[in-house]
Amino acid sequence: MAPQHQIRADYDARTIVVYQAYAPAIADAALRAGRFVAPFSFQRMTWIKPSFMWLMHRSNWARKPGQERVLAVRMTREGWEEALSQAVLTTADPAAVAQAAVHVQWDPERSPRGAALNHYSIQVGVGRHLIRTFTDDWVVSLTDLTPHVRKAASLMQTGHAAKAQRLFPAERVYPLPGALEKRLSSGG
Repeated sequence: MAPQHQIRADYDARTIVVYQAYAPAIADAALRAGRFVAPFSFQRMTWIKPSFMWLMHRSNWARKPGQERVLAVRMTREGWEEALSQAVLTTADPAAVAQAAVHVQWDPERSPRGAALNHYSIQVGVGRHLIRTFTDDWVVSLTDLTPHVRKAASLMQTGHAAKAQRLFPAERVYPLPGALEKRLSSGG
């Protein structure tokens, strides 16, 4: 049985993929520029998620208003771990959460049909004081997964779950340094 709090992601030696869902205007501008630009907001927290299934649940397979476009955001592992090193669990003391540059919360991981699973998926909120570092220094590339998501959703709806699952990104346990793992599970 998997540990309750474990990061699973698509990653390589240098980068990790996180997912976000946006309104078309934000996604189109970012894809044209090859990076986040207005109308992306640099003044508010942005939440990144390494779990594809959790974002599918959250965005209703890119059908929720304002979340019709799904982007795979490839970022450096160095940036990912730097963000996590500054994180405060959202269940911590409210004053500490209010001052944190990065927020972390753990939510039940989801099955392809949206059912809550018995282990948790990490959501990372990059705060406005760190957002430019995220967009300008840590993001390596942006990929529009929307057609891929729509195809997978259609396959799921028509009873072809096995075919849909072949379209899902391969995610495996992300190896966190011990101190960082302890910080994210206990707030230490």
